[in-house]
Amino acid sequence: MRTLKLLFYALIISISFTACVVVEDDYNTNYVYLEDIVTAYDLWYIDYNQTTGTGDVAFLSKAFTISFINGKLYANNNLVAIGSTGNGYGIQIGNYNTFNGFLEVNHNLDGYYDFDIIQISSDRIKLKDNYNKVTYYLEGYQKYNFDYDQIFYDNIEYFLQEYDAWEKTYTSATGAINEFDNENFLAFTPENLTTFYSSQDNNGTNIDNIFWDYVGDYFVANVQGYNNLKILTLDYDSWGNEEFELSVINDRKISLYHIDSGTTYEFTGKGYIQYKKSSSANKSENDVSNDGRKRTKTYRETKVRRDLK
Repeated sequence: MRTLKLLFYALIISISFTACVVVEDDYNTNYVYLEDIVTAYDLWYIDYNQTTGTGDVAFLSKAFTISFINGKLYANNNLVAIGSTGNGYGIQIGNYNTFNGFLEVNHNLDGYYDFDIIQISSDRIKLKDNYNKVTYYLEGYQKYNFDYDQIFYDNIEYFLQEYDAWEKTYTSATGAINEFDNENFLAFTPENLTTFYSSQDNNGTNIDNIFWDYVGDYFVANVQGYNNLKILTLDYDSWGNEEFELSVINDRKISLYHIDSGTTYEFTGKGYIQYKKSSSANKSENDVSNDGRKRTKTYRETKVRRDLK
């Protein structure tokens, strides 16, 4: 009987020690189950700009959201179709458990990771990987109150990268003639998060046959007072910068209002890229590069709309 009691007490102590997280504030110390913390919200948005440390966890650097559901780990690695892919959770990227006092993840491609979970508030946690020396900050949302539209603007550079090319499919009748009228295709790549390609090939050209006439730098700026508008600047060495007001029409179409000429263009995405893992496919010298995309910290200038100056 004594042996059974000792085993029972040992089991209780083990469960309490391995499955609980201590949450402390200035007034109270609370004990909560780790599983309850990670499953409290449908989606955990990875606020990548808050990331600290020198290391990297590839599957977290690639994802916009992660979800913990009955031992399965899901991620939204793409903005295109976010909210509908996997019923909003994205694709399953591995499995997890919370039974050993920390978060254990077995990623389908990258293997095993262990994370300490630190609860900052009821809807914010930190995932700390001591081995890789990096900490990620996550914000919790239920699907019904997650702003799927705003995430496009908050991560607009990555949205632009999710198609092999953007084809000009509309030009407004109003607006002055300008050099950009001749550009029919654009592409944006992860190269330093600032590289774009441009082509004057005829509309309807197959993606694989596009000749990219120009490679240059691009910049995205916030617009003071607007959450659903960005300023996109394309640096064409030959004739200078082209500045546009960029807005998202849907997850396949964008609007570019050419500020100097007053012309509105619409570009439609061609060749959707689903980010699961790095691609090793052979590419010709004229292809754009989208291999191995991951998120990096983004710093944007804030501008005032010209008509408000």
